Formats: sequence, C-alpha cells, structure tokens
Amino acid sequence: MSEMFFHEGDLVGVLTAQPLDRVLDYKAPEGGVMLGAFVEVPLGPRKVLGVVWGQGVGDYDRAKIRSVIRVLDVAPMREEMQEFLTRAADYTLTPMSAMLRLATRAPGLGDSPSMRKVYRLGDAVPDRMTPAREKVLAVLRDYGGLSFTLKEVAEMAGVGSSVVKGLVKQGAVREKDTSRDTPYPALDPDYGGKELTADQAAVADVLRTGIWSGAYGTTLLKGVTGSGKTEVYLEAVAECLRQGRQALVLLPEIALTGEFLTRVEARFGMKPAEWHSGVTMTERRRCWKMVGQGDAQLVVGARSALFLPYQNLGLIVVDEEHDTSYKQEDGVMYNARDMTVLRAAINGAQVVLASATPSLESWANVEAGKYTRQTLNARFGAAVMPKMLAIDMRSEEVPGGTWVSPSLRGALQDRLEKGEQSLIFLNRRGYAPVTLCRACGHQIGCDHCDARMVEHRFLKRLMCHQCGETKPIPSVCPHCEAEDRLSAVGPGVERMGEEVTALFPEARVAVLSSDLYGSARAMKAHIEEIAEGGSDIIIGTQLVAKGHNFPNLTLVGVIDADLGLQGSDLRAAERTFQLMRQVAGRSGRAEKPGEALLQTYQPEHPVIRAILAGDEESFWATEAAERKQAGVPPYGRMAGIVLSSPNVEEALDLGTDMARRDAPLRRIGAQVFGPAPAPIARIRGRHRVRLLVKAEKTAPLQRALAEWVEQFKLSSNLRMSIDIDPHSFY
Repeated sequence: MSEMFFHEGDLVGVLTAQPLDRVLDYKAPEGGVMLGAFVEVPLGPRKVLGVVWGQGVGDYDRAKIRSVIRVLDVAPMREEMQEFLTRAADYTLTPMSAMLRLATRAPGLGDSPSMRKVYRLGDAVPDRMTPAREKVLAVLRDYGGLSFTLKEVAEMAGVGSSVVKGLVKQGAVREKDTSRDTPYPALDPDYGGKELTADQAAVADVLRTGIWSGAYGTTLLKGVTGSGKTEVYLEAVAECLRQGRQALVLLPEIALTGEFLTRVEARFGMKPAEWHSGVTMTERRRCWKMVGQGDAQLVVGARSALFLPYQNLGLIVVDEEHDTSYKQEDGVMYNARDMTVLRAAINGAQVVLASATPSLESWANVEAGKYTRQTLNARFGAAVMPKMLAIDMRSEEVPGGTWVSPSLRGALQDRLEKGEQSLIFLNRRGYAPVTLCRACGHQIGCDHCDARMVEHRFLKRLMCHQCGETKPIPSVCPHCEAEDRLSAVGPGVERMGEEVTALFPEARVAVLSSDLYGSARAMKAHIEEIAEGGSDIIIGTQLVAKGHNFPNLTLVGVIDADLGLQGSDLRAAERTFQLMRQVAGRSGRAEKPGEALLQTYQPEHPVIRAILAGDEESFWATEAAERKQAGVPPYGRMAGIVLSSPNVEEALDLGTDMARRDAPLRRIGAQVFGPAPAPIARIRGRHRVRLLVKAEKTAPLQRALAEWVEQFKLSSNLRMSIDIDPHSFY
C-alpha cells in the first residue's frame, strides 16, 4: 500500500490541516504523486498544506475538481505514521485535521531551503600572518576541512569575526552559501560509555537485548533518584544507534534539556537534535526534515516530538514517566506516555518508561503482564537515600500568616551554620484553595459524593467539583468543633521568600518558580548558579522536584505536605506520594547525607505514612485496591467534558440537557456526573461548566461518547472539549 502511485489526472484524497474534518478530492499533478506525499493544494482562494491520504472518492462533478499545485520536497508520510495519527484521533476523539496539525508543526515546510554562509580552509596563503589569523587557520586545519558558521569559527579560535572575513578576502578561507537544513553530525555509540555498576550493567543488558530483538516491548525502569537511570537508558540508545535505527528521548521540562544535552554529548561525542518550544523556527524545520530523511539519529524533546516523521524509530524513552506535563490539556488532549506505547507498537520499537516513582497506570500494566519491570535500588557512588521525618503541625506553635514551624526553623539554622544548602518546597498545585482545620487536620467532604469540597472565595462557599453541591464555609470545624480554625492552605513562593528572609536575614535566599523567568535560558543559568553554591536556602515549587542536581543540598523542608491530598482529583494521593519522594530525592545526592522534613496536619494519613516508611509496594497495592473499588482509572474509564460560553446560563442549560439525554452512555453502563461549574469557573471571559463520565474498563467509551455528543448542535458561542482519561479536574 505504501508504494501506491497516482498518475497525472488520477483522483487523490488529500487531508489538510484546515478545520474541515474530511478528506478532499484533487487531481494528481503533472509527474504524478505518491501516497503519503506532502502537497500544496488550492482551498478557496488560498494555498494550503496537505497529505495524499488515499484514493479520491469522485462523488461529484469531475470537471470542478482542481489539481494539486505541487509536491513538496520532503520525505512522504509513512504508512505507520498515517496509522498512528488515525488511531490517536480515534482514541482521543480528535478531528484528523487537528492531528495533522500536530504532525506538521514546522514552519515553511514548502519553502525553498533558506541559506547561510559557511567557512572552510582555502588554498591561498595570507600576505601577512598574525597570531589571530594563525589561530583561525589552525582551527580549520584541525577539523580536516569541515565547514563552520562565522560565529563558530570565531568562537573556536577565540578571535573577532573581522579576522575571519579578512582571511576570506585573502583567499586563505573560503566562504560559500549552503542550506540551513543540513544533516545532524553522526553520534558515536562507542564514544564515551561510563563504567556501570553490576546492577546498572545487568539492566542495560536487558534493555540492549530488547533493542536487538527489533520487536515492540515496554519496560518500566524504576530506580531511586540518583541511581543512574540516565546512564542505563543511554546504553539502550547506543544499541539503537548501532542498529541504524532512530531514538527519541522525551523530557518533561525544557529546563532539564540543557543539562541532559551535555550528558548526551559526553556519551556520544556530539549533540543530538532538539525539539521543544525553546528551539528557533529555523531549527524546528531542520529537525522535522532531517528526522523524515533519517539524518537525525537521536531526538531529545518535549511531548510533541512524538509526532515527528521518524523514518525508522527503534526506541522511545519517556524520562520521569509519571510527570503530569506529559498530558496535554488544551487543543488535542492526549497523554504522551500512552501515545508513546501506541506509536512503538505500530513501529516495532522498544519503550523505556523511566521514573523513581512510576504512575499507577504503569504499575498496573506491569502487574497485568503488559510491561516488564527493571529496578535500580542503590544510589550511585557514596550517596545514600535521605532520612524522612514528619513534623506534626497540630502540636507546633505557628503564628497566623506564617508557615515555617519551629522544628523546621531549627533544622534550617543548623544547615546554615554548617554551610550546607536547604530547600523549602511548596506543594503548590491546582487552583482551588483547600480548606482544612488547623486544630485537627480535618477537611470538609461533600455530603453527596466522595470528593473533598474546595473554597470559592468570591462566592464565600465550599463547592464539590464532582457533583456541583455547595454549602457556606462554616465558622466551626464539623469534626472537632474548634472555632475559627478553618483556613485555606498554602502560601505563594514570593510570600514564603519574605518570611524566610525575615527569619534568616544573613542567608542568601533564592526563589525558584518557572513564572519568575523571562526565558528557559535565564532559568537554567540561575539553577546552575545555585548548584554551584550561590544560595543558602532555595524556595521552590514542583519545578525543583525534577531532575536537578544540587550537590551541597542536605535538607528539604516541605511546607504543606497535605495539600495534594485534597480536592476531587482521583490521583491526589499518587501525586503527593510521587512529589514528596521526588523532592526528598534532591537531598543528599553527594557524600553528605540528606534529610527531608514534611510539615503535615495528618501524620497518620496512609499516604504520609507510606512516604515516611518508603514502603512503595504497599502504597501502590493499597492505592490500586482503592481505585479498583471506586472503578476509576486505571481500573475504570473516565472522560471529562468542558462546555464554555460567554453566557453562563447557555453553558449550564446545554450541560443539563446532555445529562438528561444520556441514553447512548447508559447503554454501555456509563454514568454522567454534573453539570457543575468548573473549579476555574471563568477563563478569558468564558464561563466553564463540566461533566464527568465514568464507565467500566472494557466499555466502548469513545463510540458511546461520539454518539452522545452528536445529538447536540452547538451555537457559535458554545465550545465543547472532551478529555479522555482526564488528569486535571479544572
């Protein structure tokens, strides 16, 4: 099928990235066209990008069918990519045009290649030799005639660009125009392999064998923070390169790519291709084209790198596989971890899901025998896992409006005196402030379902985001009857910074939060400065829990360990467990032992106890049993539907009508909850209402949802989004 060729004048079906959810008929151009070719076609008065998706239907006047304008000079879309996009669209209930947009997110694919000047050694000898000129010629001689940009030559020689240009005039250096879309330098799989421990070597062998088999398989690589997971999976990448296949490593944060690229260069001798929002448009186009031609062996990128046109994909690594940023929450709503497994299964590739704290979904797939599991139990070298202790906030004297307990303050003072670094971590996630009793730790639950209620300050009421029930905020705790002890939990990083500076005026305090930086580069520079000892106390949110290495950090203080346990998020316990373990893992990564102190109002909560004991297996087993009983993912299926409109009544009316006309869902045994105002009830002037659909694991949910929503015609003001397997409930 992939070799199908259409001759000039044949009818072809072209899928465009325009919001028309159908394939359009065109005539094949002069010279004909292959199935999968990227083409430019007329659509009304415009020229748009499309892909030859199959044979044309020809169900109307052939004389009115227009011709393909031209075939683009890029590698055609492969059959497995067509299958991947189609199956991903079916699963996420996304129009095919939107899937194609995801797969063509490189600007100017149809443009002729943009050019740039490069410089190489010439034949002439300059009329006069200076030390600066000698440096330039020596650099070009050393590299055996390779070409470099003006900036690269000047930097390598340590001279100004005018020196290079002077040599061009003399003929000693040659200047020529060349395409910017050039292949990436070859990576050497045998260049810089590290000595692995016996444990690491055994796991690396298993991963290499998987690559060598040339078949699909998924391995969960679980290892405590600092155990060398990266070194181990880079051995799998090396084996993939030896086989002549392409590899992809997905990272959850752009901030982590700099440190990671340095490690890749140290291992393979050259930098890989990069794909994320921090890359220039020219580089994006180069990456897209070279991946399609097979001239990029390794891509390191964000979740959207999964939609690049790989020619021969042999391995996908999802680093920090549990991370919530792999779930795209707007536009096409997909989970990159799940789509990775789908793509690898179609391509006959191996998947490595790496994490110190895997997601329950992956744990359940290992238990069910769908994935294999490899474990690294020891930290590398002298480092040991930190000691973890709880601070019971019910017995600490903390003045109103402050957050650091006397116990944590003493520990911070001790580290300052020893010249060691401390991290104060705010478990700040989600948007709804959570109300709990400071006397007994009780959180107010909904009377009509199993969710916690959250505070909507502008309404002065508590609300359940699952069923929509509301009630006034009580002045007395319904559990211990303490008066005026109910409060919304959690300060912001800036507020925390002020408090810490007041407590320790002599300390160098650094506040780390992604929204405080203008660019990923600025954030990376600040993190490097901190790692080299530029601060005594670091204050941060989830950003610091991921992948950064602070060698002198020996204390982690978690201000609000309880915060993730509230609200109606079914993954609350799992995320709290993962986050606390991850952030504690930042401490004691070098020779000095680390300690993690968790401030909590619920020290007896099973999640807090499991975190302190480090008993992961029993935590997962308990959490799995609870989810199974509730029939929620990964043991049941869910979909979130968000309706938005400038008019709140219009959105609520549609939501009520949808809940009433739910016959297609009832036929598969599914339930509808809501409608209820979304936790973020208004975004950019649009009121948001949500419904939640819950079904059994084996239920054909997508088909029933499609049939259900087809019943309703949306006005031009109304928008509807469907999120299969929702991760956030806002």
